[in-house]
Amino acid sequence: MSKQIEKTFLKAAKGEKTEFVPVWYMRQAGRSQPEYRAIKEKYSLFEITHQPELCAYVTKLPVEQYNVDAAVLYKDIMTPLPAIGVDVEIKSGIGPVIANPIKSFQDVEKLGVLQPEQDISYVLDTIKLLTTEQLTVPLIGFSGAPFTLASYMIEGGPSKNYHNTKAFMYAQPEAWFALMEKLGNMVITYAKAQIKAGANTIQIFDSWVGALNVEDYRIFIKPIMEKIFSSLKEEQVPLIMHGVGASHLALEWNDLPLDVIGLDWRLSINEAREKGITKSVQGNLDPAVLLAPWKVIEERAKVIIDQGIQQKGFIFNLGHGVFPDVNPAVLKRLTTFVHEYSAEAIKK
Repeated sequence: MSKQIEKTFLKAAKGEKTEFVPVWYMRQAGRSQPEYRAIKEKYSLFEITHQPELCAYVTKLPVEQYNVDAAVLYKDIMTPLPAIGVDVEIKSGIGPVIANPIKSFQDVEKLGVLQPEQDISYVLDTIKLLTTEQLTVPLIGFSGAPFTLASYMIEGGPSKNYHNTKAFMYAQPEAWFALMEKLGNMVITYAKAQIKAGANTIQIFDSWVGALNVEDYRIFIKPIMEKIFSSLKEEQVPLIMHGVGASHLALEWNDLPLDVIGLDWRLSINEAREKGITKSVQGNLDPAVLLAPWKVIEERAKVIIDQGIQQKGFIFNLGHGVFPDVNPAVLKRLTTFVHEYSAEAIKK
C-alpha cells in the first residue's frame, strides 16, 4: 500500500489549480550534494543504481534537504541500454562511452528487447521501496528519448555537433526508422514498468534533439514520439517532455499527447504562451543563475513565477540540471522562496 503523498506537483502537471507553485530540480539528486560525492568515492553510478537501498537514499535525500515537491529517480538515461546489447560505460569527465556504435541496418537488427523484470529489476525494486515506504511526495520516473539515445549509440559517446547521427539519419533512413522503432518500443516498455512499480509521473528527456530543425523533427522524430506518448497515456499518469536548446520545437511538443512541456531558459514562459503553448509548463531558471548573489536569484525567480502563475499548470524548475558547483543551501532557500512567494501571489 502506497503512503499518502502530497499531490500539489501532480495537480499542476494535470493543469489543475494549486495553492502554491510546486518545485523540483533536474539533477537535484547528485553531484552538488556532499553526501552524494562521498558515496561516489566508493561506488560508480551503475553500482549505486544496482543497490536499491542506496539508490533510494540518493533519490530521497534532496526531498528531505530542499523540501521539493517531487523526487526524481536517481539513474542515468543509459540504464536500459546494456540489456538490449549496447556496450556502454559511464566514464568520469566524459559521460557515456559506447564500444559498439551503430553504423548500419544490420547493427540495428542485432539490438535486443528489454525485459524489465529480468533486466532492470534493481530499478523497479528501488521504485517500490521509495513509493511504498519512504516518499511523501510523487516520484518521477524517466527515460531518454529515441533521438538522444540514438545520438550516443551512433556517435559512440557525447557529441558537440551530432554530425554522424544526422548523416546516418539522412543517408540510411530505413535503418534510422528501424532504430527509432526499436528504441521507441524500449522506452514504452521501460516507462510502463516504472509506472507499474509505482512511479507517479514520467519525464522523457530528449536532451540533444535541439540539434534538429523543425522539418527534420517532424519527419524523423515526431512519429515515434507520438507513438510513445499515445501508449503511455493509457497509464493515466502525467507525462513531461523536456529538451535543451529545443525552444523551436515547443509547438511540436504541444501537439503530442503529453501533459507538461519543460522549457529551458532560452524561451520565457510568456513567449511560450504567445507562441500557442496551451499545456502545463515546467521551468525554467538558467542553472548558472544559482551561482549568482541571492538578490539576482530572487529577481529571476520572481519573473518566472509571475509569468508561470498567469495560467493554471505551472511547475518551477531549472532550464537544465543542477551542476556540481551549486551550493545545496541555495536550492533549499530557493524552494522556500518559490513556495512562499507563489502562495502570496496566487492569493491576490
